Amino acid sequence: MTAALRMPGLLCAATLLVAASLAGCSSDGGDDGDKGTGKSASAEKADDFDCLTAEEAKASSITFTLEDGSETGAYAPRGGAGAGIVLAHQADGTVCQWKDKADELSKAGYRVLAVNSNGQEVAEVVAAAGYLREKGAGKLLLMGASKGGTAVLTAAPRLTPQPDAVVALSAPAQYRNMNAVQAVPRLTSPVLYMAGELDGDFAADAVEMNKKSVKSAEHKAIQVRDASAHGVALLDDDARWTTVRDFLVKYGS
Repeated sequence: MTAALRMPGLLCAATLLVAASLAGCSSDGGDDGDKGTGKSASAEKADDFDCLTAEEAKASSITFTLEDGSETGAYAPRGGAGAGIVLAHQADGTVCQWKDKADELSKAGYRVLAVNSNGQEVAEVVAAAGYLREKGAGKLLLMGASKGGTAVLTAAPRLTPQPDAVVALSAPAQYRNMNAVQAVPRLTSPVLYMAGELDGDFAADAVEMNKKSVKSAEHKAIQVRDASAHGVALLDDDARWTTVRDFLVKYGS
């Protein structure tokens, strides 16, 4: 009789334990599922860099991987199928500094990758160049403004093969751990330096680096007279932008 009374109790307890276990599994699974979905949604959300429309971000905001495994964001407008061009921005800005020119170059047929730097400038340029080449770019161009100019000058000799041309706008000879003035003697790529005559020491740096670019197939420094415009702002002038565009076409076609 005692045994008969205990059996239902044991069965009930076992049932409750199983139910609790199942409920617990269901709860954990649901939480993980929600977290997983949230993480996935976050990972898939395109970065607008505070200057792209939702449509532009969805279509053209990408990330690419550096040699150390970290990732960097970039704006890669769709449409271009010709030479690849890496755009590196200034210290006081983001990829948005290059947005208008990136769109224009893309419409002209270039495969554009405007890098949103996370502070690993040279590694980013090297990885961006590799990304464009992997995507089928037969020719490669690098263009940077201010610290971005220092970055492309420092990175170019490290690439194999070296880029087809390099443009440096208001590039300091040295910036943090980047030393362009030491790198350019190894540069074989054609290079165009441009800086405003009234823009601090940047014009003098352009002249100095140009003199050291002795291995470059073509090298020239343009000191823009009576100009204090810096970096990307130099290209607000149509004549200067035409000069740069002609240089890109010469070596990117």
